[in-house]
Amino acid sequence: MSPNEPDFDTLREKITSEIPTDLSVTRVAYEGPRLVIYTDTPRMFAEADGVIPQLASTLRKRITVRPSPGSRTPPTDAKSHLHDLLPDEAGVSELEFYPETGEVLIEAEKPGLVIGRQASKLDEITQEIGWTPEVLRTPPMESSTVANVRNFLVQERAERRELLEDIGSDIYGPSPDDPEWVRITTLGCCREVGRASFILSTPNTRVLIDCGDKPGAEGEVPYLQMPEANPIADLDAVVLTHAHLDHSALLPLLFKYGYDGPIYTTAPTRDLMGLLQLDYLNVAAKQGRTPPYESEMVRETLKHTIPVDYGDVTDIAPNIKLTLHNAGHILGSAVAHFHVGSGFHNVVFSGDIHHTDTRLFNGAENDFPRAETLVMESTYGRNGDYQTDQEDSERKLIDLISETYEQGGKVVIPAFAVGRSQEMMLVFEEAMREGRLPTMPVYLDGMIREATAIHTAYPEFLRDGLTDRILHQDDNPFMAEQFQQVDGGSEMRQDIADGEPCIILSTAGMVNGGPILSWLELLGTDPDNALIFVGYQAEGTLGRQIQGGRREISLDDGRGSDRLQLRFDIESVSGFSGHADRNGLENFVRTMHPQPEEVLCVHGDETATDQFSSALYQKLNCRTYAPKNLETFRLR
Repeated sequence: MSPNEPDFDTLREKITSEIPTDLSVTRVAYEGPRLVIYTDTPRMFAEADGVIPQLASTLRKRITVRPSPGSRTPPTDAKSHLHDLLPDEAGVSELEFYPETGEVLIEAEKPGLVIGRQASKLDEITQEIGWTPEVLRTPPMESSTVANVRNFLVQERAERRELLEDIGSDIYGPSPDDPEWVRITTLGCCREVGRASFILSTPNTRVLIDCGDKPGAEGEVPYLQMPEANPIADLDAVVLTHAHLDHSALLPLLFKYGYDGPIYTTAPTRDLMGLLQLDYLNVAAKQGRTPPYESEMVRETLKHTIPVDYGDVTDIAPNIKLTLHNAGHILGSAVAHFHVGSGFHNVVFSGDIHHTDTRLFNGAENDFPRAETLVMESTYGRNGDYQTDQEDSERKLIDLISETYEQGGKVVIPAFAVGRSQEMMLVFEEAMREGRLPTMPVYLDGMIREATAIHTAYPEFLRDGLTDRILHQDDNPFMAEQFQQVDGGSEMRQDIADGEPCIILSTAGMVNGGPILSWLELLGTDPDNALIFVGYQAEGTLGRQIQGGRREISLDDGRGSDRLQLRFDIESVSGFSGHADRNGLENFVRTMHPQPEEVLCVHGDETATDQFSSALYQKLNCRTYAPKNLETFRLR
C-alpha cells in the first residue's frame, strides 16, 4: 500500500461494526470526496432508516451506497418498475442505467416528485429495483451546453470513476499533523482587475484558487511559472469561484502542463465555464491570435470537475476542507471557505461578490464557523465608488430606452452573456408587462440565449421568487415572447437595423470583440439610436475608451481596419453591476461573522485596493494589505 492510500480493510471493518449485521458491505472506495459503499443488500440499506446519516456523522464523510451487480433488477424490468413508481406529473424524460456504478439516471421536469419528502421516493426506488437513483432536472429551456456536458460526462463515466478513486486515495491518505504554517501566494489579480490566481499552501498541500485571463491585456497571464505553483502537475486541487473568464479562462492550460487532479466548483459554474472557454478559443481564432490550448483541454477540464453544492463541507486534501457559499455575483458564483488542519487556520476567498439581493440572486453569504484571513475583492473599492440605487437605475434605463423609442431609434446594450444579460431581461420583461416600457422586440445576440437556458437549468441557484416562476413554466420570464435570438448572422442584423425600434442585448460586454462590433457599425452613425453601458468597462478595452469620450474608433473585420465615427447617443447607467460597490464591500466585511483578523484587498486597480485597504484598517481595526502580484503571505 502506498503512503497516500487509505486502509480500506480497516475502514470496512469500522463500517461493518456500525451497521446492522444483516447489511452487507462488499467493497469500500473513495470517489473524490465521497465514500462509496457497495453492497449485496441495497434494498435493506434503503429500508434501514437513519443508518446512512448516522454513519456519515460517525465517519464525518459524505456517503453513497451502490448495489453490487448481482443485487440489481435487470434494466428492462427495472425501467418498467420505475414507470409504475414515478408519477406522470414528474415529467420523466429520460432513464439511463449504468452497470459500472449501479446507478440509474432519472431526468425529470419536476425532480422533487422523483426524490420525495426526505428522499423517501429515492429509498423506494432502491428498495424496488436495487439501483441507486441519480436525479437531474430537465432544463425548461433547451440548452445545448447542459446537454453536451451531461452527455460527455456519461460517456466518460467509467474513466471518471477511476479518476475519482485516485483523487479519493490522495484526499483520504494518512492524515498529517496540523501544519506548521499556512501561506498565500499571489499569482495575479493584485492592484489590477483580471488574471485572478492564488496559491493556498501548507507544508503538505498546494491548492490553486482560480486561473483567469486579463480583459484587454493580451499576454498578461497568471504567474504559473513561479516556484509556488510548480510543478503544476503536483498541485493537490484547484478551486474555481465562478465562470467569468478573468477567473476561469486558463484552467485548461493546467492540463496542458500535466495537471491531472480535481477542480471543485458548483454545477452551474462547470457548465458556464465550458461554454465561455470554448467561446474564448473561438474569439481568439477569429482575431488571428494563437489560442493558448485546444478544445480537447476544455473537455479534460470538465472531466476533472467535481461539483459542490453550497454549504456542503468537502474534503479536498488530507488537511483542507472546502465549503462554498453563495456570492450573489453570477450563476453558481461562490465565496470559498477553507478550513486548514484541525482548526489551525481558516481562510475565506470572496471571489466576486454582490452583497445585497438583486433580481437574479440573493446577496452574498458572509457567516462562517471561523475565518481568520479574508482575501477580498476590491473592484469598486475607491472612496467615490458608490452605485446608484437599483430602482433608480432601472428607472433611468427605462426612461432612456423610452426616449430613444419615441424618436424611432434603437438601443444597443453591450452585456456579458452571463449575469448582466439575464438581469436586463428581467427588468425589460417586468417593465413591458406593467406598461412602464413600450412593448418591443428584445434581440439577444451572441451567447446570451444559451447562457439564459443554463440559468433555467439551475433554478435552485436563483433568488427564491424567480425560482418559483421558472419552475411554473407558464410564468417563466426568460421565455417571454419579446425575447428573440439573433441567429441569422449579418443578414438578420441588417434587417433589425433597418426595422422598427427595438432593444439589442449583445456580447461582448466590454466591446472587446464579438457581435457588438457589428452593431456599432450598423447603428453607431445614426444620432437617433443609443448605446447604453450597464456594466464595468476594464482599462484597455474599447468599451472603456468609448465610455471615456472616444468617438472615432477602428473596427477590424479581418480584412483590415476601418474608421468609424460614432454619432449615436452614448449613456452609462450604474447600479446593475454584479460587483458590490464601496458600501457593499465595507458592509460585507463589517457584518462578516466572525470578523477576520486580516484582509488582503485584491481584484481592483491600485487606487481601489489602496483606498479600500486603508478604509478597512481605519474603520474595523484589522490588519489589511493591498498586495502586489508575486507576494507571499504567511498567515500563521
